[in-house]
Amino acid sequence: MAGKKTSTDKESTGKTVALNRKARFSYTIEEEFEAGIVLTGTEVKSLRAGKVNIAEAYAAARDEEIWLLNATIAAYGHGNRFNHEERRPRKLLLHRKQINKLLGRLKIKGVTIVPLSLYFNRRGLAKVKLGLGTGKKLYEKRDTIKKRDWQRDKARIMRNKNG
Repeated sequence: MAGKKTSTDKESTGKTVALNRKARFSYTIEEEFEAGIVLTGTEVKSLRAGKVNIAEAYAAARDEEIWLLNATIAAYGHGNRFNHEERRPRKLLLHRKQINKLLGRLKIKGVTIVPLSLYFNRRGLAKVKLGLGTGKKLYEKRDTIKKRDWQRDKARIMRNKNG
């Protein structure tokens, strides 16, 4: 019976812990990757409590590995002396083929690996969705705002017309 899971298990549904909403506004995302993340015990407890910020985070290459930098996971309240450092670099777990692809793309000027979201998958493992993107220019950001506003106005017009 150990292999069978019911719908009441917490691990049966994925739970998003943090979103980087500015990432798609500031970067043109070309490709997405899912990576595992190496965490300590108190970091996992803080993640489950939702005390994480990835708005300023980015991923970089160090020694043929990909690391998540500048992500803030708040200290766990009951962690006492075993608490973790809030902004420590965290190793990302990817297949070698994916790492080689990312390392090759990072050599191009202006390409960045940006974390898009941090979540727990169905098995309860912490995962990071990474986006391989290039920074948008100011005029591209204005165009994005214009398109977003038009979609909002169009939806409002359709709602009023039907209602």
